Amino acid sequence: MARPLRITFPGAVYHITSRGNERKAVFNSDRDREKFLEYLESATKRYQAVIHVFCLMDNHYHLLLETPTGNLPQIMRHINGAYTTYFNMKRERSGHLFQGRYKAILVDMDTYAKELSRYIHLNPVRAKMVETPEVYNWSSYSFYIGKSKAPEWLNRDLILGYFDANALCAQKEYRKFVETGSDEAYRNPLEGVIGSTLLGSPEFVTFIKENFLPDQKPDNAVPALNELVDKICMQDIFNEVDTAFGNNSALGRNVKMFLCQRHTGERLKDIGACFGVGESAVCQAGRRLRNKMKTDKRLEGKIEKIEAKLTEKSGLPRKDASGSRGRG
Repeated sequence: MARPLRITFPGAVYHITSRGNERKAVFNSDRDREKFLEYLESATKRYQAVIHVFCLMDNHYHLLLETPTGNLPQIMRHINGAYTTYFNMKRERSGHLFQGRYKAILVDMDTYAKELSRYIHLNPVRAKMVETPEVYNWSSYSFYIGKSKAPEWLNRDLILGYFDANALCAQKEYRKFVETGSDEAYRNPLEGVIGSTLLGSPEFVTFIKENFLPDQKPDNAVPALNELVDKICMQDIFNEVDTAFGNNSALGRNVKMFLCQRHTGERLKDIGACFGVGESAVCQAGRRLRNKMKTDKRLEGKIEKIEAKLTEKSGLPRKDASGSRGRG
C-alpha cells in the first residue's frame, strides 16, 4: 500500500483533511461535533497543537493546524483515535471510522494562510449546505468575524493579523475577504499543491526539499517522493548504457532495466512497457545483474561509471555501491 510522505519539524503548519470510511458520515449529531471539538481542545493542551482554522462537514473535516514541537503523528493519533473510540462506543460498532490515513499538506503560511482559511470557511457554501458561511455553526468562521466568542484554544491572531493590527478592523476586513471569495470564481489554493504534500512559494518548496529531503530517492511505496525529489530520467539511462554497451547488447538491456529500477522511481509496469516485458521480467533482470556484478568486478565498475555520469548530469548526490547516497 502506498504511504503518504510526512515531513515534520517544529513550527510546521498543515492543512489536514480526514474523510469517513467509504465516504460515510463521521458526524451524525451536534453532540458528535461538540465531542470532536473537545478533542481539538485537548490536543492543544496535551500535545501543544495550535488550531488556526477548522470546519466540520458531514463526512470529513478540515483543519489548519500548527505543530510547535513537530509532533504531527502524535496529535493526529489523539484526534482521530480518540474520536473513533467515542463514535464506536456510542453506536456499539467497531472498526475504522476514517478512510485510510489522514491527508496532511505542509503549508507556507506567509503565502497561503489567508487563502486556505477562506477556502476552509467556504466549504459549507460550496457544498450548498448554507448560503453564507456565517450561518454554519461548525466552523471557526463565526469566531473570526466576531459573531461568536472564540474558544481559548482557537488561535485567530496569526491570520487576522494579516488584515489589520486592530482586532475589530481585522474582523471586518476578513469578512470582506471571505465574502469576496464566495461571490467570485476564485482559484482553489489547493491546486498549487506539489506532490500531494507541499503548498508554498518556490522558495519554500526549495527550502523543504533541501533541508528535509536532501538524501531521499524515488520510492514507489511513497509516490509523493517521486514528484518531489530529483531523479534520473530513463532516456538519459538509455543513452549512457548504449554508449557503454552498444545499442543491441542483451547485457545492456538488463543494465537499463536495473538502473531504471534503481534510479527513476518509475513503476515496474512502466519500465517493463519500454522493453515489451512484464513486471516480473524486470525484477528478474535486475536480480540476475546484481548476482553477475558480485563475481564480475569489471562489469560492476562499468556500471558504477555510468551511474557517476548520470548523477553528475542530474545534479544528484552520488550513489555508492551499497545503494546509499553520499555527498562525495
